[in-house]
Amino acid sequence: RKKLKSTSKYIYQTLFLNGENSDIKICALGEEWNLHKIYLCQSGYFSSMFSGSWKESNMNVIELEIPDQNIDIEALQVAFGSLYRDDVLIKPSRVVALLAAACMLQLDGLIQQCGETMKETINAKTVCGYYNSAGTYGLDSVKKKCLEWLLNNLMTHQSVELFKELSINLMKQLISSSNLFVMQVEMDVYTALKKWMFLQLVPSWNGSLKQLLTEADAWFAKRRKDFEGDVAFLESEQGNVFLPVFTHLRLQYIISDLASARIVERDSLIPSEWLSSVYKQQWFAMLRAEQDNDIGPQEINKEELEASTMRCGRKLAKDGDYCWRWTGFNFGFDLLVTYTNRYIIFKRNTLNQPCSGSVSLQPRRNIAFRLRLASFDSSGKIICSRTTGYRILTLEKDQEEVVMNLDSRLLIFPLYICCNFLYTSPEKKADS
Repeated sequence: RKKLKSTSKYIYQTLFLNGENSDIKICALGEEWNLHKIYLCQSGYFSSMFSGSWKESNMNVIELEIPDQNIDIEALQVAFGSLYRDDVLIKPSRVVALLAAACMLQLDGLIQQCGETMKETINAKTVCGYYNSAGTYGLDSVKKKCLEWLLNNLMTHQSVELFKELSINLMKQLISSSNLFVMQVEMDVYTALKKWMFLQLVPSWNGSLKQLLTEADAWFAKRRKDFEGDVAFLESEQGNVFLPVFTHLRLQYIISDLASARIVERDSLIPSEWLSSVYKQQWFAMLRAEQDNDIGPQEINKEELEASTMRCGRKLAKDGDYCWRWTGFNFGFDLLVTYTNRYIIFKRNTLNQPCSGSVSLQPRRNIAFRLRLASFDSSGKIICSRTTGYRILTLEKDQEEVVMNLDSRLLIFPLYICCNFLYTSPEKKADS
């Protein structure tokens, strides 16, 4: 027996595709559609057009003005067709055009479906386009998801294409966030910004990620010769637009490492006044730790922590035993991090193991921290993640503490570990 065509398919074929019994013709972008007022009234745009005193309410042929360049004939075809069927298959490559058409025609269901499709298909190629479109068409939840994806992937999965596409405003948001998943240390954020700035200035460059830093360094070195005196690149006409992004670097954690401090001085990208004030700030913090017996943060002030913690991270390629420290001067706090048997352990190393530089012999030291773990799929979407939230840990000399106990079923390698640390208590502002 022949299978009956479903009603929905019949309506779509007969009324929409064939245009039978049409009572209105819509013309747009040089194309015509024979449609039906009763179906068009599902659209807020047409519903208000047909009701009331608009001249179009009694017309049989309507010329549509299409002010949005994102809308094309194919998008209108799918948008009109959606009024005659239950489900629409949306291709990621077409989603922005379709969203534009759905917004113009006020098709709430289709707008929502476009948003869901975008959230499902965020990756390195789509994220910037989706972010911009979500801003244009008011899809805040998509914008938030794109931002989240970028915070997780900017440093963990760097790519030349992504660096080229990231606007100044978007990069500013990412660099200012303490949720940025940093790999290694803050110096790596500076290095990423250097590569990104070079690609913004020379967008035609198309080498590999491996060559990028060498090329960027060579390009900025040439520019250095053109400047007189102590002018930093960011103070030049070309570099000025990037100033708002670089202000969000946490320089105090870059100049705490000698090799990094030397590179920053050599590059001469950053204005010397910025660096002077950070050197001064760190010197006072060191004196406080040394002479005021600062034992570290006493309470959790989330805003303060968000703005001023050290950002660092590590990639564990496969399961095993790992022990590491993030280098730099940390005010006498030599923190050892161990991953073993599904535990992550922090240890305040004082006398047990050799370490470089000064070590605080205070009986107790506090540290504010937040630890996050994540595994990603091939498109950069988080498969599993864990966080401790912000906590304060008090450690005696050589004491160690388990900070996370991991359920083996949740672990997928490579595993990315990202930490935020604050070693000294924020300086109390002197009363005026």
